[in-house]
Amino acid sequence: MAGCELPVGTCPDMCPAAERAEREKERRLHRFEVAPGGRSDPPRADPQRAVKEYKRPAAGKARPPPSQLRPPSVLLATVRYLAGEVAERADASCAEVASFVADRLRAVRLDLALQGAGDAEAAAVLEAALAVLLAVVARLGPDAARGPADPVLLQAQVHESFGSLRRCYGRGAGPHPRQAAFQGLFLLYNLGSMEALHEVLQLPNALRSCPALRRALAVDSAFREGNTARLFRLLRILPYLQSCAVRCHVGRARRGALARLARALSTPKGQTLPLGFMVHLLALDGPEEARDLCQAHGLPLDGQERVVFLRGRYTEEGLPPAGTCKVLVGSKLGGRTLEEVVMAEEEDEGVDRPKSPA
Repeated sequence: MAGCELPVGTCPDMCPAAERAEREKERRLHRFEVAPGGRSDPPRADPQRAVKEYKRPAAGKARPPPSQLRPPSVLLATVRYLAGEVAERADASCAEVASFVADRLRAVRLDLALQGAGDAEAAAVLEAALAVLLAVVARLGPDAARGPADPVLLQAQVHESFGSLRRCYGRGAGPHPRQAAFQGLFLLYNLGSMEALHEVLQLPNALRSCPALRRALAVDSAFREGNTARLFRLLRILPYLQSCAVRCHVGRARRGALARLARALSTPKGQTLPLGFMVHLLALDGPEEARDLCQAHGLPLDGQERVVFLRGRYTEEGLPPAGTCKVLVGSKLGGRTLEEVVMAEEEDEGVDRPKSPA
């Protein structure tokens, strides 16, 4: 608020001690926050694992004191912990991980909003938090809706995260070395949105000329034009975070491509197309996924290697298959950890770096 000086957080822990004690007493600790092998009743929080949970600010209630707010350095360390120690857990489903991480990142954004932090510090926290959120959401499989993660809520949180970060950029302070990359992520996450495209085109030319944003604009253009070959060729070479951002549109893009093929090739007697061609064209993870995609749209198969385009057989029911996206997303980490990608200082994960001026 104007004329109101915000405090600076002083809490040194990922979760304030008072909250840890309260949640221990109320048995509200997540299993990720309990020390391994702990058998106490009620379970005790591990100060190295417990992370402040999101709690909506109550109307008319006083702001939390600085001792309950984590400063930007602790918030960034919290995001690093979530990326390195929680997001990569092998003993939990992707849905459970996404639900936990999204809630704790929401609390990170709230702590940041309730204190006075410089725009450069705030942007670094918001960028890292958004990167982790995009990654855990992209890893959700088609059965996630039946798990603990609410896809609608997760989508809302991604939009909120983009809003917080872009408002931070809009205040004009900087520099923000990763701004072009994250403005590109915004466009890719909102692929096909005229509003998102308009907002990106209003950015300064120096930003729009950066490789990361040029690449995102090229993907958006191919998607709008229905240029399937160019679109999936571009999607194959996107870096990991950009691939995470665009993943939610892959199913729709494949359905659109299949519909165009059906219109062009369907005849009363049927024309066949090798499944291998479909795998290559749509960047699928293999012939089995190609067969599933065709059958989900009513297209019969000729043996195990070809799809038949019969007039009147193509159908669209429900949402397009999500697919596993190992080729388009999972393979892009290239031996790096998620923490390394999230905390990278390079504009675009080292891909197509602009040359320094002579």
